[in-house]
Amino acid sequence: MAHATARARLMPTLLLSAATLTVLAACNQMTSTKTADAKRDQLKEESDDARARGTVELAAKPKAEARMALEPAGPAPAATVQPYIAMDGTIQSAPAMDQPADTEKYPDAKPNPIKIVADDPVSTFSADVDTASYSVVRRFLNDGRLPPSDAVRVEEMVNYFDYAYAVPSDKSKPFEPTVAVYPTPWNPATEILHVGIQGYGLPQGERPPANLVMLLDVSGSMEDPNKLPLLQKSLSMLAKEMTAQDRISIVVYAGNAGVVLEPTPGNETLRITQAINNLSAGGSTAGGEGIRRAYELAEANKITGGVNRVILATDGDFNVGITDPGQLEDFVARKRESGVTLTVLGFGAGNYNDAMMQTLAQAGNGNAAYIDTLNEARKVLVDEMAGTVFTIAGDVKFQVEFNPKCVAEYRLIGYETRMLNTADFNNDKVDAGDIGAGHRVTALYEITPVGSAARLTEPLRYGGSTNASADCGEVAYLKMRYKLPGETASKLIERPVTSADVRTSVDALPQDLKFAASVAGFAQLLRGDPYLKNWGYANVIALGQAGKGEDKFGYRAEFLNLVRLAESAAGLPTLGMNGNGGQ
Repeated sequence: MAHATARARLMPTLLLSAATLTVLAACNQMTSTKTADAKRDQLKEESDDARARGTVELAAKPKAEARMALEPAGPAPAATVQPYIAMDGTIQSAPAMDQPADTEKYPDAKPNPIKIVADDPVSTFSADVDTASYSVVRRFLNDGRLPPSDAVRVEEMVNYFDYAYAVPSDKSKPFEPTVAVYPTPWNPATEILHVGIQGYGLPQGERPPANLVMLLDVSGSMEDPNKLPLLQKSLSMLAKEMTAQDRISIVVYAGNAGVVLEPTPGNETLRITQAINNLSAGGSTAGGEGIRRAYELAEANKITGGVNRVILATDGDFNVGITDPGQLEDFVARKRESGVTLTVLGFGAGNYNDAMMQTLAQAGNGNAAYIDTLNEARKVLVDEMAGTVFTIAGDVKFQVEFNPKCVAEYRLIGYETRMLNTADFNNDKVDAGDIGAGHRVTALYEITPVGSAARLTEPLRYGGSTNASADCGEVAYLKMRYKLPGETASKLIERPVTSADVRTSVDALPQDLKFAASVAGFAQLLRGDPYLKNWGYANVIALGQAGKGEDKFGYRAEFLNLVRLAESAAGLPTLGMNGNGGQ
């Protein structure tokens, strides 16, 4: 759709099917003014009918010329000759512009390396509850293309799904780890250490009041149907979930930023949705100025003891004001000290800036989601609204120490942009990810037992075990740190990973663990990770099908269909892209 709009701005043409051109050529033989007028009326009717069949693309010449007069001229793209109907009804030939190249940007993160336990036994990382990567991957596959490898973040793919982990009963201890060790599906000579947590779910009566400032991008890049129109429908869903104790404000930005809805009680749904529906797109993108105004409004109306959050909805195409990602990150990071957090909702394709979105969400103690469909909007903003908006634990960190008597090597699958230094774990000044009510976090390590033929590094000549030890009752030790809302000192959860957590076969696993491993394997296939040997899409489908379970909302069935799409797309030539991580 974005490409069609760009062509409409540049080329006042009407592309027609061969059958339609034949009819129009016959009509063109008429010479009288009256006949020409009648012919144009006929052309419009035929064009409307053809458009409904998907065989014609229309471009309104006056509208295109008006837009071109306001936009800077760019380099002329390569052209090919295409027939079109001029405004006087005659058939002409004119250059048709090629589709513009994608300029999407994704974080450049290589897969985590294999670590030797004798040299580096401790792994530390920040929690991540984002799910944006899964939706981005789905959009590419539904378009018949494999996603850029940098668009695939394993942890976000895995964390997209719900798992039946242990449910905490006390919000002062907001999660209880679920742990298992089992043979790796793609390499039976190694093992998977699976760590999962389920966040405490807030009952309706315990939900604190929310001060939400919706910061909406209404620049010209947002005019496509999968951007601002989808955004409006999405936020209207969220507005209906608010109550009288909540406050909703709306700040918009294009060439400038401004407040279009002052703080309004959440139960005034009609007023809020009218403000959302009255928005229209146009102009450049002063995203930095919009962020500044939104935080000012959030701080001025801060609810003590409540949730104070900015919800930024954009394609990330900031081009006016503060545009440097480092400056924006610094600004958002400073503002989190005020108690205002940030949720980022991404929209659109072609110029989507995922790298910017990830940077801001992480700096703002928030989360990031990508909305590609109305169903995804419902999942994020209605079904999982409590997790999206209400934080139950902040600065959540994981640390795993592996026993060198039992484990020779390990690698953390995913979390490349969330790695921490060992000393960061006990330093409460070091920022980490927040977890919302009911959110799930899953982490998978692939570990190589001592004595396994799958070991990829040479054992040390001096020191270190080379054979499996009889004393492997404790494989590793898991520690987690978190802060309760409003507190500055972290709390600690810890437990050993023992032989009691070991499952002897993949078949013996609960369905949820099978499915999580299937998703992790699929994500690694899409990234081209070098660790999967001969394990392919058929294996992903078989394991995912075995772990599908009840699948109440059909998300797992959709995943299996995406794997089939990827298997088909893998045999096609790779489509070119510009930007970080492009193919």
